[in-house]
Parts: sequence; structure tokens; C-alpha cells
Amino acid sequence: MVTGLDWASVVGFFGTACIIGAYAYLTLKDKPNPFVLHGTNLAGAALLTVSLLVHTNWPSLVLEGFWAAIAIYGLIKAIRTGRKGQEREA
Repeated sequence: MVTGLDWASVVGFFGTACIIGAYAYLTLKDKPNPFVLHGTNLAGAALLTVSLLVHTNWPSLVLEGFWAAIAIYGLIKAIRTGRKGQEREA
């Protein structure tokens, strides 16, 4: 039996795309902008959390909570240092 995707699964796929895109950006860019990197990761975690609240998977929901917390920390650190990827820490 083949069923279509519901709205929560579509939202989850967009979240997955954000996180994969952020990882690819980090890997491919010599001096990644932390606002782009962590902002995209935070958006991905938020979208996946919405999906997981509908289709509950507790281990994945906990993972997204940590993923979001790390992204928020990264954004706060970037705001405090004013770092936008132009310089790289040693």
C-alpha cells in the first residue's frame, strides 16, 4: 500500500535538507559564515522537531533538542565575537 506524505513528514524532509545543507556548506566552504551554518542547523532542528511532535520518536526528538542547543550556542558565540567567517581561529 502506497500512501502520500502528510504535512509533518514534508516539514521533516525540509528540516533534513537544512541540516544536510549546513553540513555540506561547512565541508565545502573554506571560511564558513557561522550565522549561515548555525542558523541553517537551527532551522533544520526546528522543522524536524515539528515533524517529530506529530510522529513522535523520542530519541530523535532529544537529538534535535541538543542539535538546536548547539546551534543556539554557536549563534550566540558568533554574535559575541562578531565573527562572520572572514577570519579563522587557530
